Amino acid sequence: MGQSKGIIYFVGAGPGDPKLITVRGVELLQQAEVVIYDRLVNPQLLSHAKKDVHLIYCGKTPNEPSISQEAINNLLVFHGLKGQTVVRLKGGDPGIFGRVGEEAAFCRKHNLQFEIVPGITSGIAAPIYAGIPLTHREFSSSFAVITAHRRKNSETDDINWRSLAKGIDTLVFYMGVKQVDHIQQKLILHGRSPETPVAIIRWGTCDNQETVTSTLAEITDVVKSRHIQAPAIIVVGNVVKVREDLSWFEDKLTSPELTDMLSH
Repeated sequence: MGQSKGIIYFVGAGPGDPKLITVRGVELLQQAEVVIYDRLVNPQLLSHAKKDVHLIYCGKTPNEPSISQEAINNLLVFHGLKGQTVVRLKGGDPGIFGRVGEEAAFCRKHNLQFEIVPGITSGIAAPIYAGIPLTHREFSSSFAVITAHRRKNSETDDINWRSLAKGIDTLVFYMGVKQVDHIQQKLILHGRSPETPVAIIRWGTCDNQETVTSTLAEITDVVKSRHIQAPAIIVVGNVVKVREDLSWFEDKLTSPELTDMLSH
């Protein structure tokens, strides 16, 4: 009798704060025999797994050698065909720039069962932890999430900058710090006001979260002068203005009294 096949669970780990993973995500981590996890997954989440779990790190660090996507796909199938319960733990939400489409399709190709568990994506969580709601009745009735990271060996820019600049109130860029000058130039070129407020949020929802605000005209200079590095989310839009009144998480981090009050 042949060995039964395993199952692959693609689980969103959330944006950084380990308490922001879903209940379903924790349940699956507790059941997992194998956990294949990314660089931006909070290591504290791995404590939910069993003591004898097989942990496999497959994070991709910018400008450093890392495991290929093909190798990750093969790992999933290898352990699934062995009959194991596998959690593929991804930062944020698997479906938002998490390559779950490629990985799940590869599992389906090998007749492996899978489930996709959503997570809170950093493009929503980091702004709200910085006091910036992506929608607001006065400032924003639409938002878009965009990756500024081009595909390897791609010379083309397939972003519709005109539509983004003129048609969407709030823009949220992932992986955009190294491309901030390109983002700035393209948006202004296609009609976005240089005075549009911009926020950059590093390590959103984590204890070392840092938010810097500026304007579209000045953001490139700010990134260079402040030596801002990834991981960071860039928010472009008038809704950034409300941070002045709604900032809460970083206030909590710098106020011992507020920290104590909110922890109870």
